[in-house]
Amino acid sequence: MRYTRSVVAASALAALSLGTATALASPASAAPSTTPQKVCGSAYKTVNSAAVGSLGSVYLTYNSANGKNCVATIRSNPGTAVAMSAWIYLTDTDQGDEDYGRYTSYAGPTYVYGKGHCVDWGGNIDKVSVQVSGSNCGTLKEHRVTFTR
Repeated sequence: MRYTRSVVAASALAALSLGTATALASPASAAPSTTPQKVCGSAYKTVNSAAVGSLGSVYLTYNSANGKNCVATIRSNPGTAVAMSAWIYLTDTDQGDEDYGRYTSYAGPTYVYGKGHCVDWGGNIDKVSVQVSGSNCGTLKEHRVTFTR
């Protein structure tokens, strides 16, 4: 009888330990570890965003103090490095900035002086890309394209 109680007690303790370890483990779909403001700077406010499929989002931010826009692409679930990009372009001034590489969490920041200008911007995560043209132009309607390669 003592042996049975010891086995039951040991089993209960093992199950409790496993449950505690599971509860303390980080979830498989953890929230992104960064924000557009952490990537671009705390003075940058998000003015637009576009989903990159289910993999994350591209954010267009603006700093009213210096007139600059910033773009950052942030993964929903950081992990193994994959091809990522963030880019911004002003068609009327032919100015732009881009960041392409293999990253675990985010691509960017990319900056351009955008006060009073329409901006084209976008990014990619792995094989999914998003492109936004004619953005933040007042009454003009922007054009969004998402594609997989």
